[in-house]
Amino acid sequence: MTNHLPRPERGYTRSPWELRWQGLDVDELQRTESTFALSNGHIGMRGTLEEAEPRGLPGTYLNGFYEEHELPYAEAGYGYPEAGQTVVNVTDGKVIRLLVEDEPLDMRYGQATDHHRVLDFRSGTLRRQTEWTSPTGRRVRVRTERLVSFTQRAVAAVRYEVEPLDGRIQLVAQSDLLTNEPIEHEPGDPRVAAALEAPLVSEYAKAEDYRAVLVHRTKRSGLRMAAAMDHQIEESPGLRTDMECEADLARLTLAVDVPMGSKLCFTKFLAYGWSAQRSIPALRAQVDAALAGALQTGWDGLLAEQREFLDNFWASADVELDGDPELQQAVRFALFHVLQAGARGESRAIPGKGLTGPGYDGHAFWDTETFVLQLLTYTLPDAARDALRWRHSTLDKAKERAAQLGLRGASFPWRSINGAECSAYWPAGTAAFHVNADIADAVLRYLNATHDVEFERECGTELLTETARLWISLGHHDPHGGFRIDGVTGPDEYSAVVDNNVYTNLMAQRNLRAAADSCERQPDIAEQLGVDHIEVAGWREAARKMRVPYDDLLKVHPQSERFTEHAKWDFANTPPDRYPLLLNYPYFDLYRKQVVKQADLVLAMHLRGDAFSLEQKRRNFVYYEALTVRDSSLSAATQSVMAAECGHLELAYDYFAEAVLTDLHDLHHNVRNGLHMASLAGSWLAIVAGFGGMRDYDGELSFRPRLPPVPHRIAFRMCFRGNQFCVEIQQDIARYWLTHGTPFTITHYDVPVTVTHDSVTMPIPPAEQLERPSQPAWCAPVRRLPHATPTAPAMSPSPAATASQT
Repeated sequence: MTNHLPRPERGYTRSPWELRWQGLDVDELQRTESTFALSNGHIGMRGTLEEAEPRGLPGTYLNGFYEEHELPYAEAGYGYPEAGQTVVNVTDGKVIRLLVEDEPLDMRYGQATDHHRVLDFRSGTLRRQTEWTSPTGRRVRVRTERLVSFTQRAVAAVRYEVEPLDGRIQLVAQSDLLTNEPIEHEPGDPRVAAALEAPLVSEYAKAEDYRAVLVHRTKRSGLRMAAAMDHQIEESPGLRTDMECEADLARLTLAVDVPMGSKLCFTKFLAYGWSAQRSIPALRAQVDAALAGALQTGWDGLLAEQREFLDNFWASADVELDGDPELQQAVRFALFHVLQAGARGESRAIPGKGLTGPGYDGHAFWDTETFVLQLLTYTLPDAARDALRWRHSTLDKAKERAAQLGLRGASFPWRSINGAECSAYWPAGTAAFHVNADIADAVLRYLNATHDVEFERECGTELLTETARLWISLGHHDPHGGFRIDGVTGPDEYSAVVDNNVYTNLMAQRNLRAAADSCERQPDIAEQLGVDHIEVAGWREAARKMRVPYDDLLKVHPQSERFTEHAKWDFANTPPDRYPLLLNYPYFDLYRKQVVKQADLVLAMHLRGDAFSLEQKRRNFVYYEALTVRDSSLSAATQSVMAAECGHLELAYDYFAEAVLTDLHDLHHNVRNGLHMASLAGSWLAIVAGFGGMRDYDGELSFRPRLPPVPHRIAFRMCFRGNQFCVEIQQDIARYWLTHGTPFTITHYDVPVTVTHDSVTMPIPPAEQLERPSQPAWCAPVRRLPHATPTAPAMSPSPAATASQT
């Protein structure tokens, strides 16, 4: 049964191109610090206030910069990973403290007569305006704007302006570089990053004029980072400045009397760099050069570059959604944050939380390839390529891991920062070999969507080959003529170490075929990899004979062999406060019951939909709806995609809303630790693959669009083989047109359509009327009311929606 429940006002106001929080709620800071985070994939800065206090969970991160720590085991075993990795909160350059006639500007004291913050999706900046009356009655207006540059990868900047509102006033601003700032954490929560106390050791500190640089290294992982700041100060008569510097702090102090009608205004430029090998002088030179470039460009130039970069992105990625303002804002919020996670990663991982917080210790998972890279492949393909290059750069570690496990090829990690496995729980980690096929799937999708031969020759063929080799050594031919893959864990972590997981087997099948095709396209690369025609034939035979279990009695696909024979979980007697199940019931009981944490077989039907008939999809979808509790943020988007394909359009829209509002409504109660990148990317999939019906099988792009009653219209933009095009969907028609590039062919409900600069209009066949499937008790998506007033938007989380992402 679907409920209609009000949600209390959270402070966000609705606007199609920005996220605005009106007023100050100190208790909500830790959440808004995540939603207001800025990043470019290399530098990440949480949205803390410039004054540094009050604060929730401060954080500044460099992609790939981590500290090591031991993984404790009560009972050790062969092949267990020995070291964990945790993202480090590096030197904070956002801090600018303000004293008004000796009174520190602190939002907990005095009175803020106006305060709002705005994350602007078009300018790529975080703006803030505060009108504050000090405890002694002096009034000032503070305006700030902050950016992390998409175009100058190592650069961030803050524009700071203070204006007196009641006469001449003395102002003192302190602009800091601060290292090893203390952080409070929540003990006992496995989703929270391991606490690191003073993880950075000072190696160098210097300051002169308005510039300072600090160099630090980690204690165990041996990584070195540098942070530098410089300032441009607008002319202010009587201004006095002082620079001080010590091991963990550099501070520029500005003091001036500002008359009415004048302002104290300056720009703070920041530069960051890190390396595992470069020397202190080399890192100093790197950040000095980055600062020189930023100063030469100037604040206005950085803003212009940021806007141009985003104009180009939105031209290939924007989604328009008519009739539901809240979700229009939310889907652009999602696209913006996924862009921030991957835009300038450049051969680094895209973590599960991006660079918005320390959740999951800053690790990357299979989420990146399966969810995030789908979005980037069709909107910003260069970023998808760079993320796959990171996987390729870790291939040696994956091959070492496979050898340790007694396997050939590569075994990519379940969770990692540098490419080494650091999951301490092997049933959900080591046994989840499907990550190999997920990577191969992302490689194949990228190659089909771009025809990037250079990438295939440099990275793609080798990635496909080494992942294919793993399946041949992991699986075996059984006496009945099939190829089996036993003892693995699929995407559903409530079923572990199973035989013939359908998702794993079908994705491995595609992996094997893709490897064979790539080696035949690139025979010289195949020869360098030691691949011959016998090995290729073996891949094709294993793919042809791949076991795909089917329950003839129930006429559904079991998630894995004999899954449908297990006892079903007693949902009726599971109270809502016992979700998420993994925190309230023993894993052994979950493993032997029919209960699904997140889409598994249903995900197979999306990514390998070519292996199922529509009737099979419909029966499977209804069966697994009744078992799936969504104790993971990964699930709602996939359930939305398949609900749409199976004809349950209103249910699909409910799941889409859950996916896209996961972070804005904090449905899993852990946004303080960062945003859920896979769910944000998944909301785009719900639009494009769900309501747009987009599929890309064997490089043939097809669409089967259909809308629920609301919204009235959806339009989205995509890239494909160097072309940018737009798809517009209404209730009974769809339109396709080219915005940049040359004509190419797609299919619309199996009818070939040539996409040109002139709009092509195609009819949408009427939908069948189907009964809405049921979910476990307490686990239905909450029905939204799209026309609710802005002060009481109707979205309330399911009690089940409280677990971690992975």
